[in-house]
Amino acid sequence: MTEGFWGAPTPCNQYHAPYDGTMRPLALTPDQIAGLGRGVKIGVMTGGGDAQGMNAALRAVARTALFAGATPYAIAEGYQGMIDGDDSIREMVWEDVSSILNRGGTVIGTFRSAEFRERAGRLKAARNLVSNGIDRLVVIGGDGSLTGLNAFSEEWASLMEELVAQGEITQELADAHPHLIFAGMVGSIDNDLVGTDMTIGVDSALHRIQDAIDAIASTAASHQRCFVVEVMGRHCGYLALAAAISGGCDYVLVPELPPADGWEDAMCAQLHRSREAGRKDSIVILAEGATTRDGADISADYVCRAIEEKLHEDARVTILGHVQRGGTPSAYDRWASTWLGYAATCHVLTAAPDAPGPVFGFKGQQAIDVPLVQAVADTRSVPTIIQAGEYNRAVELRGCEFEDFTRVFTELSAPQRVTAAPNARRIGILHAGALAPGMNTAVKTATWLGISRGFSVMGIRDGFVGLAHGTMSELTWKDVDGWNQEGGAVLGTRRHVPEVEELYSISRSLEDNQIEGLLVIGGWSAYQGVQLMLAERGRYPALQVPIVCVPATIDNNLPGTALTVGADTALNVVVDCLDKIKMSASASHRCFVIETMGRDCGYLTLMGGLASGAEQIYLNETGITLDKLRQDIEWANHSFDTQGRKLFLAVRNENANANYTTDGLARMMDEEGHGRYDTRTMVIGHIQQGGSPTPADRLLATRFVDAAMTRLAVEMESHSRAVTCVGSGPEGIGFTDMATAMASTDQEHQRPLDQWWLGLGDVLACVNREA
Repeated sequence: MTEGFWGAPTPCNQYHAPYDGTMRPLALTPDQIAGLGRGVKIGVMTGGGDAQGMNAALRAVARTALFAGATPYAIAEGYQGMIDGDDSIREMVWEDVSSILNRGGTVIGTFRSAEFRERAGRLKAARNLVSNGIDRLVVIGGDGSLTGLNAFSEEWASLMEELVAQGEITQELADAHPHLIFAGMVGSIDNDLVGTDMTIGVDSALHRIQDAIDAIASTAASHQRCFVVEVMGRHCGYLALAAAISGGCDYVLVPELPPADGWEDAMCAQLHRSREAGRKDSIVILAEGATTRDGADISADYVCRAIEEKLHEDARVTILGHVQRGGTPSAYDRWASTWLGYAATCHVLTAAPDAPGPVFGFKGQQAIDVPLVQAVADTRSVPTIIQAGEYNRAVELRGCEFEDFTRVFTELSAPQRVTAAPNARRIGILHAGALAPGMNTAVKTATWLGISRGFSVMGIRDGFVGLAHGTMSELTWKDVDGWNQEGGAVLGTRRHVPEVEELYSISRSLEDNQIEGLLVIGGWSAYQGVQLMLAERGRYPALQVPIVCVPATIDNNLPGTALTVGADTALNVVVDCLDKIKMSASASHRCFVIETMGRDCGYLTLMGGLASGAEQIYLNETGITLDKLRQDIEWANHSFDTQGRKLFLAVRNENANANYTTDGLARMMDEEGHGRYDTRTMVIGHIQQGGSPTPADRLLATRFVDAAMTRLAVEMESHSRAVTCVGSGPEGIGFTDMATAMASTDQEHQRPLDQWWLGLGDVLACVNREA
């Protein structure tokens, strides 16, 4: 991909501190903001290019404002609507943003206004805002929209003075609105805002790209062809780089790392090596903004011609274009955008008039705010830095995740070796626990990185049972090619946790097969099994090998990490099901009670409810009481009677309560509804564990395994006996000692004591249920 960027396989800034399950609290709880907005009017607009998830953010702003007692106004067509005024600025009520979570684009429109760049245009905009009593703004858009917002705020006082002098407004009106308080959210699939990890729309765009790459891979392999796929990204190569990793592609060209002269030969040589190693397809990903080092654009057609001329094989071009921006938002772009909208609205309700305006985004799974002016300035500096030849600096500004992706992709696509070295030290890989999408991605990554780094990788079949029986074989580079997009677990997995009596067989197996390091990929059963091995090391010396656990379960219930591999795929299945259920009930009066998996952890239930607009959720963590059920039924009946409601959607965790079952809840609502609605149930079931892993799960598995293999190599070299689990937190990838990690769990309910996502239940109550 780039000459000289990849060095030793060490992560960005080394590894971060262990993740303890806690995150910064929400800016304000619903109880704190209730009534806080009385008399306040908040404008919300979308600007620049559209991005999936903008509607979720818009909905959250409107409903949080209403919950707080404020009056939200939709400003249609971006800044142009602010300038045009009249019907372009209209008050919103609760129903105006109903049923928009699953819609792509922006329901209030967007427009790149040239008129707003002139003071005369901003003067009209200011007049129309204060005429409607609006002096607080939430803007969802790109860096251009946010830059205009900051400039608008800075000259607000002078605009008021000029409007008074021209007789456009009265002095009293100007005095009533002396400041413009604002907050921004970045809606851009480019993911180019410096200072945050993810912007609104990026995850959905990756879904579009990944679907295309997976489809192209099958036809490319059938004909042994090369495909050049162009994706969006004018100045930022995040989409291209992330898609190249999750799609298992061979070469990538991104704006941050322009290739050196002769890159065509280097690219073709790399494609040829992959074919010689056994690959039947070749895919090159090109970011639309990729250039040579002298600034010349690199087109997809040029890349295609270079491949045909130098390799003498068929090549085809696919330009994905605006399909990347369209379609239904992913689960992440719904719940994350909702959280951002809530946080941004809390800010404009409470900020001091002279407080710098922030832009809200994400670091890991944590919503954060960063100073808008600095973030935009840093973002706009990247193209200049690239032009100056400071490529590593450009990559650094993109963030730790981008750095990791750059380094890991380089090693995966151009490994040091594709066959294990003679007499290489052995690392064993096994799954344990329930199936999680992304397990195969983890094994493929571990195998390729392990071989590249000089190890022999042994695939252990059927978890701890296979380890005890010695059911294992060496994995080759070709064996695991194509596993990125495969659902299931080719190595097999079981929930079985070994008994103490089985540890003798396990220790003999490790010794007989000369396993010097162990990578265990799985869920709670995996962690329990490793915990037992750790406790019994004194009796069985062969167990004293370094072990790293990679968290992989749809339940998202493991310590030391904010997210587990597989949870995002399962959540998208849940949200897709809920969307279809809501559609089926749209023409009738229905109450649905839907059951999700998760055992005693309610992650899928809460996040699925938040992302789908469910009115009520039932979790094991918070329990179910008869009084609570009575309140929920009364609220549902009232809303059907007075609000014209046609659907009430309740989502229940499978273990929410042993007595108040899914069927029992439905029967109670059916009885107490007295004919207002029909009640139905649905148990989503094991489809939550199936299917191809989402881009997020593939990328998470890749980063986890990269870090874990690096850790194992260091531990084996130093003859360490450390047992750790890898995880993600607000600061990036980190490791936690296994004993410490398990000590921070509720063993009875098999989940961490602190779960960051539980606080989002307050957000759901605020934006999904009208008071």
